[in-house]
Amino acid sequence: MDAITLEILRNQLESIAEEMGQVLITGAYSPNIKERRDCSTALFDSEGRMVAQAEHIPVHLGAMPEAVETVRKKDPQPGDVYVLNDPFEGGTHLPDITMVSPLTVDEGIVGYAVSRAHHADVGGSTPGSMPAGAREIYEEGLRLPAVCLQRAGETNDDVMDLLLANVRNAGERRADLRAQLAANDRAEDRLGDLFSEHGEGVVREGFDAVIEYSRERIEAEIDELPDGSYDAIDALEGDGITDGDIPIKATVTVEGEAIDVDFEGSSKQVPGNVNAPLSVAKSAVYFVVRCVTDPEIPPNHGCYAPVSVRAPEGSLLNPRPPAAVVGGNVETSQRVTDTVFLALAKAAPDRVPAQGQGTMNNLTIGGRDGEFAYYETIGGGFGARAEKDGMDGVQVGMTNTLNTPVESLETEYPMRVEEYALRADSGGRGRYRGGVGLVRSVRLAEPATVSLLTERRRYGPRGVAGGEDGRPGENLISGEPVPAKTTRDVPAGALITVKTPGGGGHGDPDDRDRELEENDRENGVAQ
Repeated sequence: MDAITLEILRNQLESIAEEMGQVLITGAYSPNIKERRDCSTALFDSEGRMVAQAEHIPVHLGAMPEAVETVRKKDPQPGDVYVLNDPFEGGTHLPDITMVSPLTVDEGIVGYAVSRAHHADVGGSTPGSMPAGAREIYEEGLRLPAVCLQRAGETNDDVMDLLLANVRNAGERRADLRAQLAANDRAEDRLGDLFSEHGEGVVREGFDAVIEYSRERIEAEIDELPDGSYDAIDALEGDGITDGDIPIKATVTVEGEAIDVDFEGSSKQVPGNVNAPLSVAKSAVYFVVRCVTDPEIPPNHGCYAPVSVRAPEGSLLNPRPPAAVVGGNVETSQRVTDTVFLALAKAAPDRVPAQGQGTMNNLTIGGRDGEFAYYETIGGGFGARAEKDGMDGVQVGMTNTLNTPVESLETEYPMRVEEYALRADSGGRGRYRGGVGLVRSVRLAEPATVSLLTERRRYGPRGVAGGEDGRPGENLISGEPVPAKTTRDVPAGALITVKTPGGGGHGDPDDRDRELEENDRENGVAQ
């Protein structure tokens, strides 16, 4: 395929994925999707290879291919839509519900549309479906293998009724599911337009060409890294059941145009909910490889082809059911990212920043009556770079969501935001300082259940090249410090405060420019 046609088709395919995301976001009802944009969309070819993705949530996108493969084994037909969230069959954790739709042109399946969205509640033992002390996946909500929600264009009411009977705030769930259906429908319309414009042969050739183009470029980037094996160890700060450190070990082997990541030596699966399906570990590895290579390479199956990921069965990163996993998707994925970055820093130190906050700071608040369920991941400090300060108060690593605007939060939920500010002096000092974290305090107007799944409360994010570590985070309920992972029933009037970690610093603090220090004080990031 000539370069001009390839570039046109690549952009058109990516625009389909992006438009799917816009339809999902604008059509959703819950603030978690319409405001925070905790969702992802992608386009696959008929062989189950990702050809285009919207730039949404890294932990969603790298795991999508396994969801598509699970559905393809069900022999889907034109007009069908399958829904799943089972982490052991292509999902990530139960709140992330995935829809997979075969795309048809002239009655033949030519591809698949995939949307994945974090639903604010999918049942389970606590409102919001993120219980800190879960020991089994059954406590975390309704578990859906790949089931047909829509057959030949008609909604399967039995499946929909079963799903909605097992969640809180069923009306909101129904509206968000309909938004996902609309997003997948839009993909079929736009792909049909593409076939009409270019012809079936050209578009199918384009699928192969964009994948091959990305594969060739990523292989060339990997080939520039020095061959060798590089290992690193990091740890999670307990699992919500026990408080001891949980090690994650990564051995990264670069050989020519390929990268292999082996997690042998990591912890066995644990009693709490920080176990992560292998698909989540793969997502984290793919993200790191994307970061240390050219980010302009089109994201599709070709980017993942030269990368292999392994973890022993029954381990933290490849658990056996019925392991609890809801925290693995959000927190363990972050630590996997940190660990693989540490290893690759030995091969490409100039491409790896100091550690960022290394947590999503998951805050879930819900009414026991099921009337509301609020979920938020809160930004923090990004690690300093070799020639630039870290960014302040941003999402880091495996999430890419926005915040819930204060106005929206206070309109939708019985809460008031009393403080939302940068956390001064939380970034590690260095020639270039780490980004600072945030402080978010929410006052409850009604009794509620609060769940916190957080990390970096014991150890701050590491600085590099003489830079200091970032400041650890802190969680408080009405002024009382609480563990990093906790679920509590609280009365009306309780104040929930999350102080997020700052990023690590880069370089000797004595070498910092005095003008930059003055700017920090003026901008409220230093005192």
